Amino acid sequence: MQPVIGVLALQGDFREHLAALARLGVEGREIRLPSELAGISGLIIPGGESTTIGRLIERFGLREPIVEFARSGRPIWGTCAGMIVLAREVDPETRARTQHLLGLLDIVVRRNAFGPQIESFETDLEIPAVGSEPVRAVFIRAPVVAEMGPAVEPLARLTDGTVAAVRQGNLIGTAFHPELTGDDRFHAWFCRLAREHSPAVQLEPATRGAR
Repeated sequence: MQPVIGVLALQGDFREHLAALARLGVEGREIRLPSELAGISGLIIPGGESTTIGRLIERFGLREPIVEFARSGRPIWGTCAGMIVLAREVDPETRARTQHLLGLLDIVVRRNAFGPQIESFETDLEIPAVGSEPVRAVFIRAPVVAEMGPAVEPLARLTDGTVAAVRQGNLIGTAFHPELTGDDRFHAWFCRLAREHSPAVQLEPATRGAR
């Protein structure tokens, strides 16, 4: 049975994620209200502007429902700004004055780590979780993972060792945009996780140990 995947549709490139799901034959639903989380198997928080997405999550009363969604064991995947919103903390040097975070993923992120939009780039990444062939990754004003808690697994690194994708139980974060390349393997992998309902992440106070 195919899962139904929700895509948070408050701001950002949610349509591109919906298009990727459609190419896989998976039903995608736009999520704007807490009641719309019912009946979906996984949730994608798209790229966009992290401060705006975080503020709208608060405004639409979605914060606690998303936390409960994570507690249920259903997977959540944040791409670029979505990964920032999932994070425990933003590096103080790059944190916006008002930055609403869900605090679910035990990482510290650095916003706009590669510079302004003109410094955006593409590269190939080895991501064994999604397949043996390299994945083309698009980085647009991308964050990076500066610190990881002990329960966080790096899924992909740049050639200099910078962590570009992570997993913590049923939580996934990617600094890049798989929805922009036409290579839908990451979405297919996420859909498999949604079918399996990965074990729920431990949502105790985040451990501050880095590795």
